[in-house]
Amino acid sequence: MAYSVNTYSVKKWNLGELFPGFDSPELQAAFDNVEEQVASFEGVRGKLKADMDTGTFLEVVRASEETLRIVNRVYAFAELSFAADTQDQEAQSLLSRVQQFVAEIQNRTLFFDLWWKDLDDANAGRLMAASGDYRYYLEAMRHFKPHTLSEAEEKVVNLKDVTGSNALINLYNAITNRYVFKLQVDGEVRELTRGQLQPYIQGSNPDLRAQAYQELYRVYGEDGPILGQMYQTRARDWYNENITMRRFSGPIASRNLANDIPDEAVDALLDVTKKNAGVFQRYFRIKARHLGMTRLRRYDIYAPVAKSDKTFEFGDAARRVLDAFRLFEPRLGELAERVFEQDHLDSEVRKGKQSGAFCASINPEMIPYVLVNYTGRARDVATLAHELGHAIHAMLASHHSTFTFHSSLPLAETASTFGEMMLTEKLLAEETDEAVRRDILFKQMDDAFATILRQVYFALFEREAHARVVKNASTDELCAAYMENLREQFGDSVEISEEFKWEWVSIPHIYHTPFYVYAYAFGQLLVFSLYQQFKAEGESFKPKYLKILAAGGAEAPEKILAEAGIDIRSPQFWQGGFDVLSRMVAELEKL
Repeated sequence: MAYSVNTYSVKKWNLGELFPGFDSPELQAAFDNVEEQVASFEGVRGKLKADMDTGTFLEVVRASEETLRIVNRVYAFAELSFAADTQDQEAQSLLSRVQQFVAEIQNRTLFFDLWWKDLDDANAGRLMAASGDYRYYLEAMRHFKPHTLSEAEEKVVNLKDVTGSNALINLYNAITNRYVFKLQVDGEVRELTRGQLQPYIQGSNPDLRAQAYQELYRVYGEDGPILGQMYQTRARDWYNENITMRRFSGPIASRNLANDIPDEAVDALLDVTKKNAGVFQRYFRIKARHLGMTRLRRYDIYAPVAKSDKTFEFGDAARRVLDAFRLFEPRLGELAERVFEQDHLDSEVRKGKQSGAFCASINPEMIPYVLVNYTGRARDVATLAHELGHAIHAMLASHHSTFTFHSSLPLAETASTFGEMMLTEKLLAEETDEAVRRDILFKQMDDAFATILRQVYFALFEREAHARVVKNASTDELCAAYMENLREQFGDSVEISEEFKWEWVSIPHIYHTPFYVYAYAFGQLLVFSLYQQFKAEGESFKPKYLKILAAGGAEAPEKILAEAGIDIRSPQFWQGGFDVLSRMVAELEKL
């Protein structure tokens, strides 16, 4: 499909495919439709029997899926409207309404999940054998049997989340996305969003880098005691539900089970990463030398090594990303292009908009929605490739059911990270300016640090923080623990200033989705392994890679990867990723 560079410009997304507006009859009809379907579903409670025939059972599962599809659209419309403008009161109200509504729906349909988890193994096996694409979804649900409460207790948990942890997360988003950062640039004080501050944090001017970081954590630090208290509440809530009530062995174990990743594999990933912190410390010493410094400051971690402030017009960035995908496999470029064609991409930087970037995959047949904050830097081009990689992943898995097209969190980073590597390779092949080429190579290591070591140390901090919170640690004590975490992470290769004690309260993931972050490291190290295979095998690798993506969430991650010859429980597998990184550092040492 031919396309024009001019086709692509920075703009807001169009949520019209979901619903025309907050007051639209279509949105109200969706709420009414769910009510009707749930009332009908409640009627099957008396028909659920151990010896029920497979036809009746599948009718029940399909009815549940049909309701989920509508709920997904309503929830997505509320969440995406809120992300587009976290200060919009109509969006805030709708999101609260939807969260309450969904909790009530979950409570009314909970009986099916509880019956299914409690069913004897023989009958469960018989029904799963006839369930086709629903099989893994049904199997994974039964994994939670030892941690499932009574129906009355489960209903209470659902309801308390609406006004408890979910409300807390909405509040965190509303507070932090209204922040304005003030920075003096060229003699003029500018008021910036976090997205607009980011280029100065990662820019070539060392004084501006320091000032931008200081301003970032000054603003977060002013609310630090409040944000810290919100985190303590989130961690206590996590402990009360997952440890006290559900009897998980530890705070991270519930995330591992939700990801269907064995504790042993996650422990191997975390342990091997800790042992290899020295690889990145070596890199930071090289980078200091290239920047003309004795030792890097924490402000300089993402500094460009060449004074290249090259920027990319959005249309040019879109072309480069799509070309990189097409070069690997034409179909990938065509899938990514659909996000642009459907106006499912919000790339503008504006006040009130959620910072960062994400991809929202709603239902299998829908083109995913992508949010980025595009400022024209090379990093923004990489972020665009990353999020479009997520969208491609979902579209390749769109032949699965609504229950099974989403991959588990650790595998969710595969296509996105691989997409970034494809883009980097293309940029290196095209770039003739040696300074820019050197910058790209260093940026590749910067990104590897941000995705692997940084995320694993966030997970290690979370593990420590959750343990301390239940022993009544104060916010100041959590700040001290975070500084200790940074000192272990960087060793003597980086100088860390005091304001970084507030960095942890600025990380949305640890509030939104505790222990999410190790999925990034899992995905990046997995991609290093896959990319090595690609370089060794060439064209014959591609069907194997596309098969991993097309599996979506229709099978256990360990099984999907075992079919590609990967043992995620093996420390040697994870070490292989660090061996790739070590070779990259050795290459940089020669420059």
